Amino acid sequence: MNFNTKVIHGGQHHESATGSVNVPVFLTSTFAQKSPGVHSGYEYSRAANPTRQALEDSLASIENGARGLAFGSGLAAIDCVLKLLNPGDEVVAVDDLYGGTYRMFTRLFEKYQLKFTFVNFDDASKIADVITDKTKLIWIETPTNPLMKLVDIKAVVEIAKGKNILVAVDNTFATPYLQRPIDLGADIVMHSATKYLGGHSDVIAGALVAKDAELGDQLHFIQFASGGILGPHDSYLVLRGIKTLALRVQRHSENGMAVAKYLESHPAVNKVIYPGLESHPQYELAKAQMKDFGGMVSFTFKSGKKEDAVKFLEKVRVFTLAESLGGVESLANHPALMTHASIPAEKRAELGITDDLVRLSVGIEDAEDLIADLEKAFS
Repeated sequence: MNFNTKVIHGGQHHESATGSVNVPVFLTSTFAQKSPGVHSGYEYSRAANPTRQALEDSLASIENGARGLAFGSGLAAIDCVLKLLNPGDEVVAVDDLYGGTYRMFTRLFEKYQLKFTFVNFDDASKIADVITDKTKLIWIETPTNPLMKLVDIKAVVEIAKGKNILVAVDNTFATPYLQRPIDLGADIVMHSATKYLGGHSDVIAGALVAKDAELGDQLHFIQFASGGILGPHDSYLVLRGIKTLALRVQRHSENGMAVAKYLESHPAVNKVIYPGLESHPQYELAKAQMKDFGGMVSFTFKSGKKEDAVKFLEKVRVFTLAESLGGVESLANHPALMTHASIPAEKRAELGITDDLVRLSVGIEDAEDLIADLEKAFS
């Protein structure tokens, strides 16, 4: 199947008892057995639920993986990956991380004797310099949050080859419509399914897709044993969102480009960070690795003043000042005060997350209305 067909039909089956085209929401904790240990494949909903199973099959299909898993949040999915590791293992991670991921790595898992090394992945050779015989996981975001840095997935996979190191990619910003890391050699794909997969700002969810069945089984055991599963109703909402993923992300990309070009020409703007602009330092990589460039745009002010960013954000009306991203509606965010506040100020400064940085999640409204709203906010 091609992608637009997969989001609707990939891994999906009509419900067997009634022929229902949509998967029912199975609001049940347990399942009747014909005899002790003899059942239809479902025993207890923490282990498997038909609605969640439908979503997990869809996730595997759209990412071209062997097994999908659905969690109560994106962070619950990351937590599952880290539980593959043992005390003393080392993780090499991209330095420009989502604040919640950084918080989990440094404030939760470091105390269990996992070591995290944060590296600028602009130059893949820098990764090779910090890998040791204890390195067991490389964690990538591409594009990164909020600075839209790109990581060459193929190059990282090549460095990890033959070293017993897993490569995991947070594909939340790109979505499988624009980028499929498993096709580029990654072992695990992670999503905050709250964002583009759900797509309507009405659910909190996470997802993992494993490249091979054995790794999928290991992750499923941790999911089952730790219990961070996604409930059936939320599974239904994400599955429904996936069906329109291609249509939505194409529109997000078109609007994202229009907004980025507008911002690039505005006299109050210092720098626009968007992979689809030729001014982006990794524009060529973006063209090679991604189908299109998505709806996430960041920018800074020529004044460099935090006050100008705050004033701008207080004046938007079509854009909503809120955390999160990837919904049909456009959102605006101040990373230093909102999504990345958990990262220490000195670390933010080192990365380039300045106090005048604004991150936009460009929605699927009419681009003319979005640009008019931005123009008013600048005035």
